Parts: sequence; structure tokens; C-alpha cells
Amino acid sequence: MSPSPHFSVQMHGIVKQFPGVLAVDHVDFDLRPGEIHALLGENGAGKSTLVNVLTGLYHPQAGTIQIGDETVDLRSPRDAIARGIGMVHQHFMLVPSQTVTENILLGLDEPRFLMRLARYDRRVAALGEQFGLRVDPKARVWQLSVGEQQRVEILKALYRGANVLIMDEPTAVLAPQEIQELFAVLRSMTAQGKSVIFISHKLGEVMSIADRVTVLRKGRVTAAGIDAATTSPAELARLMVGRQVLFRVEKTGCALGQEVLAVQDVYADNDKGRPALRGVSLRICAGEILGVAGVAGNGQRELAQVITGLRRVKSGRVLVQGREITGHPAAAIRQGVAHVPQDRAGVGSAPGLSLTDNMIMKNYKQSPVAQGWRIDRAMARRHAVGLKEAYHIIAPSVDTPARLLSGGNLQRLILAREIATQPRLMVAVQPTRGLDVGAIEWVQQLLLQQREAGAAILLISEELDELFTLCDRLVVIYEGEIVGELFEEDREAIGLMMTGQKRAIVRRIAKSGESNVG
Repeated sequence: MSPSPHFSVQMHGIVKQFPGVLAVDHVDFDLRPGEIHALLGENGAGKSTLVNVLTGLYHPQAGTIQIGDETVDLRSPRDAIARGIGMVHQHFMLVPSQTVTENILLGLDEPRFLMRLARYDRRVAALGEQFGLRVDPKARVWQLSVGEQQRVEILKALYRGANVLIMDEPTAVLAPQEIQELFAVLRSMTAQGKSVIFISHKLGEVMSIADRVTVLRKGRVTAAGIDAATTSPAELARLMVGRQVLFRVEKTGCALGQEVLAVQDVYADNDKGRPALRGVSLRICAGEILGVAGVAGNGQRELAQVITGLRRVKSGRVLVQGREITGHPAAAIRQGVAHVPQDRAGVGSAPGLSLTDNMIMKNYKQSPVAQGWRIDRAMARRHAVGLKEAYHIIAPSVDTPARLLSGGNLQRLILAREIATQPRLMVAVQPTRGLDVGAIEWVQQLLLQQREAGAAILLISEELDELFTLCDRLVVIYEGEIVGELFEEDREAIGLMMTGQKRAIVRRIAKSGESNVG
């Protein structure tokens, strides 16, 4: 099927301003029929605002949008999908208890009175077959893998007639094999005339999948629709942040010290009372970074909570420097455990409190911030000002509520507070998720500095490049079990373990003698 010019999109002079912030400043963006156009930029560069204008969530103060030869006024997502523009969000919007077909039909005018599911199951299966999005229409969403759930979201948009698909960080929760399957789907779609806007921070993926690239910085275009084949990751990073970015961190050899963390045969349930950790054991020494790889939802969150004392265990023990801290967050803090949680706003900070109050959360009972039974507010403020300057946190003042910080600045606040305690053990969960390349580089350097200072670091991440770059060892977690351990980069092996195909890995690694697999 040859692409139709009706599917082209042109945005001219788009301006979107919020109180005190010019988020998008006279931006031009065009999408050609049958292409994958990557949209890059730092956090706060205006990417989300621009696509929210295109999907009808925001209405611009100036500028026009053309679909084909027609100038359109998109006032809502319903207007956008009626014009053939759909979006797949990073966090899926599916009802777990319903089937694939029921999720796809949810919110549609048809069927109105009588639902003949078998008929619609066949339609969904045929659409999936057409675009290589094979998924059982009768399966309930909770039974599907993360990759399969993403296919359902894409099918939802295609079923509604989307000719333009906006993908927001689509590979963030996928295993390597699932990423390749997604790319095959996107190429199948563009071969049939669909167009894709691909938003991502992963420059290597952008280079491999995109036809053209547009870069935003501070709400303005710094590169408009350049041919991906004529540029490089280094050049794209420079266009994003305005300076040269180092893609390889300088890491010295690992000098192992004494054992800092010992997790011994831990079993724990998730929030629904179902098994989340099944006999997990691991150890980390001083001056070592241990990485935990796995597809989201396989026990990583519960593992971090158990180690930091935030989740009770059914059995097993957690020891830091030989002292048991199982189920006691205060004991964990006393033993020098720092925690950089995945949920920055809900767990890592108190959004309604000031930067100062957030900065002293771990030492408000200690001198010099504590003066007897009260807090020395002047000392607390000086402490916060020092950390704000040292960690380059952009905020009007230390009296600013944490909720007003951008994601990157909120992460800087959390890291400043945790590192200021000179931790013996740091548990970092997705520390660079959603950050731009410049901020990622900064966070990674901070972690390596803590390693060189003798801290033991547990790094839980779904970014394999980050794990291979920073870690001295890797373990893979699947359905709450540690299913393998790697000492060097082997993407095929780790991808198979992440998707539960560990038996082949056991044989393969046992033959080579490179590692031990549980």
C-alpha cells in the first residue's frame, strides 16, 4: 500500500505559554506520510507540550495545524482521533480485568446496545495480523506481558482509525527482544502508509528507527527534520543540551571492600498480598555496583522496599554491615542506607513541603540542624542553600515547594539529600528515568563517585546500556526470583533471562563457564 498525502501533518508557528513559562516558542514541525519522525529534547524542552497540542489536550495561543491540505482546530483528543491522530502513552491506560477486545472497544459509540464479542474478536485479530500486532483478543490484560499490553494500546489507536501514531518513550519498559518486535511493528505500519512520531531519550534507538529527527531546546527548534542517516548520537546530544556530552563514563577498576549488604533468602508479598519475592539472596561489597535487570513488575520495587525497611518480609533477613535491619526503616537510615526511589514525588519527596524541609528529612534529629528537641530553622536553611548550589537545583529559593520542581530538579534534590548523609549503601531505582542526556550523564557520574568513595550501590534499572556501563556485576530478576548473574555484557543472554527463558541460558552459560545462574 503506498502512503497517501492525506496523512501528512504540518504545524506552523506553534506557541503555548503557561503562567510565567513559554513552553513552546514558534515551533514548526512536519510529519510526512509513511515516516518515523523522532522528537528529541531535554526535560522541559517542550516535547510533551507540542504533542499535547497535536492531540488536542492543549490549545495553542498562536500557530496553525494542517492535516493534508486542511487547516484544523483541535479542541480535544476526540477531535484529534477523528482526524486520524492517536497517541500511545508511556504508562498504559488499560483495564486489567477486561479482555483485549473489551479494552479496545471501551469508550466507542459502537457497539451501542448489544455486544457480540466474537464478531469484534475477529476484527481485532484481523487488525493485529495486518500490522504484526499478534495478541489474543480474548486474553485479559492482566495475563499479558508488558510488550503485549503495548500492542493492545497500539491496536486501540489503529482501531479508531489513527493514521498518525505518537509514541511517548515506547521502549522504557520493554526487554531487548520486545524492543526489536516493536520496531518491526512500526516499520510494518509505515510501510502501509501510517506515520509515527517517536519521542525518546535513547539516542541509539532513535538512530536505528527514525527517518528524520527534530530537536527542541528551551521551547525552540534547534534542528528541524534532519535526516537521521546524516547525523550522529553525539551531534544530537549537543543539539539537545547545547554542549558536548560524554557517552562513555570513566570507571576505574572495582576495588572490593568488606561486605556491606547481605539479603538472605527473602520472601515478601506485593501490595495485593501475592508473592513478589521468592527466596531472593544477594550480596554487595563496599566499592561495588550491583545491577538488577528485569522487565518492570518482576519484584524490583518490592526488593528495594525490603532492603530499605519499607516492606515487611514473610521470611528471610536483610543485613547491612552485619546488623539486621529487616522491616525497620529507621534502623536502615542509622546504618547508612540511602534510597533514591522510582517514585520521586510520592516516595522520594514531600511535594507540599519546601526544598529546605525536604533536604533535612534524614537529619532533622541530628546536630547541627537539631538543637535539642527543636529544629534550628536558620541552620536548616543554610544546609539547604548549600546543597541547592552544590547540586545545581534550579528553583527560585529553598522556600519553594518541591511540587513546583521539574522532574530533573526533583531528582537532584533527592540525590543531594541522600548523598549528604555519606551513605554506606545506596539503593537507586530507575535514577535516570525520564531525564535528558545531560542529566543522565550527571547522575551516572554521581553514582560512580559514590562507588569510588567506598559505598556499595544497588542499581535497579530497565536501561541495559546504563547497567552495562556502570555495574561491576548484574543479576536478572524474573517473577520475584534471581534467575541469573552476569559479569560481562551479553545482551542475548540477559534478554532471554528477562523474559523467563532461563533454562537455555543455564545450559549456555554453564558450557562457557562464564557465570553462575540460579
